[in-house]
Amino acid sequence: MTRFYKIAFFLFVGLISSLLIVTEGFSQNLGIATTNTINPYDLKVDVKRAGDAFLIQVSYIVPINVCQALAFLTNYEDAKNIPGIVESKIISRDGNKVRIERHVQERIVLIPIMMKSIVEYTEVSQSQLNFEQLVGDTRSYKGSWQIISEGEGTKLRYESRVELLPFIPRIVIEYFIKNSIYERFEVMAKRAAAMKKISVASCS
Repeated sequence: MTRFYKIAFFLFVGLISSLLIVTEGFSQNLGIATTNTINPYDLKVDVKRAGDAFLIQVSYIVPINVCQALAFLTNYEDAKNIPGIVESKIISRDGNKVRIERHVQERIVLIPIMMKSIVEYTEVSQSQLNFEQLVGDTRSYKGSWQIISEGEGTKLRYESRVELLPFIPRIVIEYFIKNSIYERFEVMAKRAAAMKKISVASCS
């Protein structure tokens, strides 16, 4: 049965790739830079292709302080409240390194794809987190979060390099990124902003 679903997936993806090929002009120069007219968090999303990988840069500003922002980002198990993340649990902690088991379910043109990984976060300082996939269903995934005090709020800046496995056609991946990534970070920004109403013991 598992083999049947894999075969069906490949056939469907092949069909969708053919239908999306008309957007190949878009895929030749991805350069997705997304903003929204109604944008209370000054959310900016930029995605570029670098060979087989995607370079993702995101920033948003929320009305919380640096300590609250760090508490939000290091609440690793709360990540399952972000669309697409169905499981996020701490499996080990050693000094400033935290390993997270994460299950992500993406929907690529109607087909749900489950991807599992173990990601190691390094809590470099009060203003920076680095992360890197140790094992998982993507070829590579690493990047960082930076926390920057800005006016009466805090800017959170995310940068990552993602390289998926080759069985999913590039044009299908681009379609997914173009249509989903802004919404995911918008939800994250809203949840970060909600930290303003939550008492954080470490920030007292």
